[in-house]
Amino acid sequence: MEMSIRFPGLNLVLSYVPRSFQIFGMEFTIYGVLIAIGALLGIGLVTLEAKRNGEDQNKYLDMMIISLLASVVGSRLFYVVFSWELYRGNFSGILDFRNGGYTFYGGLLAGFLAAAVFCRIAKMNFWKMADTVSLGILLGQIIGRWGNFFNRESFGEYADLPWAIQIPISAVRSGEVSGNMRDNLLTINGISYIQVQPVFLYESLWCLILLLILLALRRKKKYDGELFMIYLAGYGLGRFFFEWLRTDKLYIPGTRIGVSLVISAALFIIYTPTVIVHGVMAQKRAAIRIRRRKALIENQQEKENEAQDSIPEAEVQPGNNSSESVSEKPEVPVEKKKETGTVQGESDELLNWEESEYAHIPEQWRRHVGNSPTKSDKEL
Repeated sequence: MEMSIRFPGLNLVLSYVPRSFQIFGMEFTIYGVLIAIGALLGIGLVTLEAKRNGEDQNKYLDMMIISLLASVVGSRLFYVVFSWELYRGNFSGILDFRNGGYTFYGGLLAGFLAAAVFCRIAKMNFWKMADTVSLGILLGQIIGRWGNFFNRESFGEYADLPWAIQIPISAVRSGEVSGNMRDNLLTINGISYIQVQPVFLYESLWCLILLLILLALRRKKKYDGELFMIYLAGYGLGRFFFEWLRTDKLYIPGTRIGVSLVISAALFIIYTPTVIVHGVMAQKRAAIRIRRRKALIENQQEKENEAQDSIPEAEVQPGNNSSESVSEKPEVPVEKKKETGTVQGESDELLNWEESEYAHIPEQWRRHVGNSPTKSDKEL
């Protein structure tokens, strides 16, 4: 089988582009290796983003491992269901995961179903998690799509463009070669080539654009789930146009309607207005919170001003007249002075009582009278 791939508009010829390689007698497909590399780098990006957001990286790692396994199974089953004619009576081929035969939407659906169950059990916010994981999915798609290049698949119709690629017709599945391709076969050095559009390249570049957009928006998102829904709407928009170009579509049984075409259109139609409506509602809620906070601050300021106005002026600046005021010792009441014997002349009067003829009168009577015995009897 001829293994070359040509880029005539770029004057580039790759004389040997393998589908697989061997290590210690074990064969590995480049498609599978690139998918694995994309998945690992995507997981790394998600864990870094979770760390930046202050979230539990271990929970994210556990969730992504479970979701990745579920997505592989879901992707394969989705392809088998809509390509049943290829696997009827060939059940061993269903389990052949090495030679391609996957659908992205099947993996996406199964992966997020598994993630939703995990979030429910682990009590994680699904929409917040989906925002973070969307970044990793896009990075995985950017790398994984190049696996289609090595598998000679995911290409479009005949095109006479500077970036068109030429693939030997013997290296692709016959069902993917359209009549238009056959009408424009090119024979070079005795080898027949089809000249087609590299749809895998378009999708890889589109995913790169979406990743840059989400990275720019992740610090400004208004609500949980916004990045995830932007991803679904944006990817659905691009994939819708790419599906028109592809010749290896999976069709709804009994029709000529592409499954991925319908799903892509549905994603864009559903999530584009959803993102817009949720964004407007989030802005209104934010404006209401700002008004309430402003009103609360104003009310608190008014109460503080009223409390300040109610304080007497004499008490506002205590200690300002300290230089003018003279501290005075409080005056001791006369009665207290009498009890302690500090009234002037009291000691002399007691001596007069003792020397007089009234010395037999008790002392408390003497104090009641309050006079010396030298005073007149009338006063006593």
